[in-house]
Amino acid sequence: MEIELNASMMCADYGHLEREVRNLEKGGIDSFHIDIMDGRYVPNFAMSLNDMRYIARVANRPLDVHLMIEHPNNNIGLFLSSLREGDTVYIHPEAEYHPSTTLQNIINAGITPGIAINPGTSVETVMEMLRIVKKVLVMSVNPGNAGQMYLPYVGKKIIKLLAMKEDMDFEIYWDGACSADKILEFAPKGVKGFVLGTTLLFGKEKSYEEILQNIREMRF
Repeated sequence: MEIELNASMMCADYGHLEREVRNLEKGGIDSFHIDIMDGRYVPNFAMSLNDMRYIARVANRPLDVHLMIEHPNNNIGLFLSSLREGDTVYIHPEAEYHPSTTLQNIINAGITPGIAINPGTSVETVMEMLRIVKKVLVMSVNPGNAGQMYLPYVGKKIIKLLAMKEDMDFEIYWDGACSADKILEFAPKGVKGFVLGTTLLFGKEKSYEEILQNIREMRF
């Protein structure tokens, strides 16, 4: 079973950021997950536009840009201008008056469109957008900080989305508190990719290569 493993770069060592990118690529990471937070939509500041631009410049793998900001369409061009085909931009539908307009701007730029769904956001409220996007990032924790606890009711939401994904042509990705048992449970059900942070990938004694190899060799 082929799954995508994405590195949550807000958890990386910023004193050696290029080395982190190189070691993750050597280890076989599939993409770099970039969390942009404005301190308004979520109660935290995380990565910046310049962090994203730097990683885009030094990385050879795609970027998954997760915009946790209010009214992303106001500044979407600043992000899109530094990205390339194969990269993804996720927005939160609640953060925009007309999210479909923002998604169309992402599509027009040749970037893969996605939405991120908070634990408290129901599938029914984003139903129309599911026909526009190619990726759905399901937050298993409330957005804004690393190292939070998994909210178990999110699993039922994922099951509901899995039943729709073939008809609506999107893939599902997991973000937040991603442990080995969650991958073992949800990858066989059809979740395409997993964002790896402090739970599995960063701050460990093993190399990224060894960690990522161990994940891919798990028995699904």
